[in-house]
Amino acid sequence: MTDAPHTLSRWQLSAYGRQHLSCVEAPMPTPGPGQILVQVAAASLNFRDLLMIDNGMGAPFTAPWTPGSDMAGRVLAVGGGVTRWQAGDEVISTFYAGWIDGKPTPEVFPLGGPGPGMLASHVLLDAHWVAAAPTTLSPAQASTLPCAALTAWFALIEQGALRAGHTVLIHGTGGVALFGLQLARLHGARTVVVSGDPAKRAQVLAMGATHALARDADWVAELRELTQGHGADHVLELVGGANVERSVQALAAGGRLSVIGVLDGDRIGTSAYPLIRHQTVLQGINVGHRRALEDLVRAVDVNGLTPTIAASYAASDLPAALDHLARGAFGKVVVTF
Repeated sequence: MTDAPHTLSRWQLSAYGRQHLSCVEAPMPTPGPGQILVQVAAASLNFRDLLMIDNGMGAPFTAPWTPGSDMAGRVLAVGGGVTRWQAGDEVISTFYAGWIDGKPTPEVFPLGGPGPGMLASHVLLDAHWVAAAPTTLSPAQASTLPCAALTAWFALIEQGALRAGHTVLIHGTGGVALFGLQLARLHGARTVVVSGDPAKRAQVLAMGATHALARDADWVAELRELTQGHGADHVLELVGGANVERSVQALAAGGRLSVIGVLDGDRIGTSAYPLIRHQTVLQGINVGHRRALEDLVRAVDVNGLTPTIAASYAASDLPAALDHLARGAFGKVVVTF
């Protein structure tokens, strides 16, 4: 620790609301047993971060609090008993602290609320709360994996058993959607993206999407026609609300609907008959565990997958980065330290 600075900088909230967000200096911590100190190189933003900053998503507030769940950085120091890491190792955060594999237990919790936030120059973490960073990506690119990329991976590969020849229907063009597109293509699947923005439809086609459909069109009928009546084997449901019923109508027999986003509401209403008749799998996806993140990192390195970054901001420009995210970004918004 002799070469480490004596203070760190971090963004923190004194109360809910972006007007209460400020960048402050704080004493540099020393890792205790089982802990590591990580120097943060980059942190990517998720829509969840906007909600957590604005209202905590219903969680009680404890001041001061630092938001942000996704980071890439370098281990600066390790505490007693830590054998997984040593100083100099490049790591990325896991979204859920303590979820290593299998089913989540009541003890796991997300970073960036209620767990420690990543929007800081240095973070003190349990040694089990990080994974090795990919060797083929920059820190900014690597920081996009813990939440958005892992969510798409967990829905399609870990839970969905995606295979070549499947059809994947993807709603929108945010971080999870574009990772879903890339991972589906990587596994030899046909990809159909639904977007309300003509320019973004052109962008996903340029990325290799098989088809891009307009949201205000009858995309269910169009998808059925494109698949000769088969429908979608997988749907990444990133809209929620009334959109879920149309997604169910678009599914093939035995298809899987991964419920991820709730932009249009958190209530699901649909007839039970098509679910029963077609043996539909309705799966809630809440990111994933560390083992799946490690699988994803290996796939990224082996296949040269490159995340789509909409914009990168200096950490001092966090308010502008949050504004960009709120407007709707094609891909991920990242801040760098």
